[in-house]
Amino acid sequence: AWRAEQLGYATLTLRDHFVAEPFGDQLAPMPALAAVAAATRRLRVGTLVLANDYRHPVVLAKEAATLDHLSGGRFELGLGAGWLREEYERAGMEFAPAGTRVDRLEESLRILRALLAGEKSTYTGEHYRIDGLEAFPRPERRPPILLGAGSPRMLRLAGRYADIAGILPRALPGGTISAEISERLPDTIARKVELVREAGRDVELSMLVSPAFGTDPRRAAEAVAARRGWDVPAERVLAMPSQLAGPPEHMAEQLTARCETYGFSYYVVADTDMEDFAPVTALLAGD
Repeated sequence: AWRAEQLGYATLTLRDHFVAEPFGDQLAPMPALAAVAAATRRLRVGTLVLANDYRHPVVLAKEAATLDHLSGGRFELGLGAGWLREEYERAGMEFAPAGTRVDRLEESLRILRALLAGEKSTYTGEHYRIDGLEAFPRPERRPPILLGAGSPRMLRLAGRYADIAGILPRALPGGTISAEISERLPDTIARKVELVREAGRDVELSMLVSPAFGTDPRRAAEAVAARRGWDVPAERVLAMPSQLAGPPEHMAEQLTARCETYGFSYYVVADTDMEDFAPVTALLAGD
């Protein structure tokens, strides 16, 4: 964590999975983020993202408010509807249809926004009910909410309830994430951004990006296509908003252009790319 802060990153985020596949073994995000906040001074901490079904929104509101206090206002709450069928089944939880999981998430968002705003709240929904409840500790300000979204309904939810929309490939009914190349193409990303913007709110846009370093952007893009089994030319890979290729200077130019084209201002890279990507971060910060 201190290394990420030293390298100039703005936020450290943790996933929310309790099976090793496909991301590897992980610490529980909320207590781990408390430790990260204690070890750093400026670095923001967040979840990317918590599965809504794993926590009742009242419990989550208390944990989020507590972590925001402990971090000095540096916490951001990332949420999703839950998508990994294997995880649900191995934990003995029902993997409900996507519509039900998203219904629960929407109710949870309503409760969380009210409690984290310090409001005394009563809510009666199909999945959650609360009666005259207030959050403690009382938040000094509501932590920003990030919603991971790939499907049209989730993207519209992000537009209505979130402060940050994390644009993702769509989750599939079978409990996996789509690997279709179409999910990564410019027209698809532009349409997803439009769905977030439908509500007319000022929502920050975020995306996970994959860097492929090399002196020649075209050759780096060709290597990406070969590794992923994509039968597409390098130009098509280079046009993907979530794919970066080339030296750090070219990647910084790509990200700046995508901010202008789509509105993205919050980019996420994997921890395995943290050291190599640091020069790009420095260029974007003007260092």
